[in-house]
Amino acid sequence: MRRPIVIVPACAAPSGGHARHSVHAKYIDAVVLGARCMPLILPALAEHTDLEAVLATAEGVMLTGSVTNVHAGLYGQPLRDAGLPLDPARDATTLPLIRAVVKRGIPLLAICRGLQEINVALGGTLHQAVHDVPGMLDHRDRPDDPPEVQYGPAHPVTPVAGGRFAALLGSADPVMVNSLHGQGIAKLAPGLTAEALAADGLVEACSIDGAAFALAVQWHPEWQAESNPVSLKLFRAFGDACRAYRQHGQQRGARP
Repeated sequence: MRRPIVIVPACAAPSGGHARHSVHAKYIDAVVLGARCMPLILPALAEHTDLEAVLATAEGVMLTGSVTNVHAGLYGQPLRDAGLPLDPARDATTLPLIRAVVKRGIPLLAICRGLQEINVALGGTLHQAVHDVPGMLDHRDRPDDPPEVQYGPAHPVTPVAGGRFAALLGSADPVMVNSLHGQGIAKLAPGLTAEALAADGLVEACSIDGAAFALAVQWHPEWQAESNPVSLKLFRAFGDACRAYRQHGQQRGARP
């Protein structure tokens, strides 16, 4: 039996003077080895994206993290620091994609920037610098650290009791996660429910109300996902949702 197709939107970044569409291998590995699905990379084509073609193929969508930030203008704020990296082509690709995916009920998993994209796409706002907000922790990594330190356990998050994330884990006990982000959710978008919180109250995971599977996390579960029990449960559940979505479409004779 073939594996479900998971669309993975790319970042747009120059390399050697040439434009490039790219996705880190760790995300691809997590889809293949964790979710047991088949990833297809979607270029950041912005307004040239054929959403109907993408959605006719998709049996799941995974939004990755990135070094870039969602443009503040998309949630009605001026840029606080114009020196921080941006990716307007990715913004213009993923935000319409998110709204279309939610409308169709396609399984959706979002990581770090992906969580922020979902919140902005559905009408929420972001802290542009969480560490400068009174009472909030510094959630950034140190870029000079080796990857195993950057992606190592940084702080606990507490699943919301009775929530979807707690149900997925089978417990509402705190779990240790890594932390590599400077921005985070300020105002949660309508239709989103907080699923896990950091000690400072920052939303670290959320779900989309009414969706069969639409979960976003602020940390990076893709890092060595197979050796992390929490990450593995997350990707396995996403893969199962993609298989269920595919089966539903086959039963109807067409995709939903």
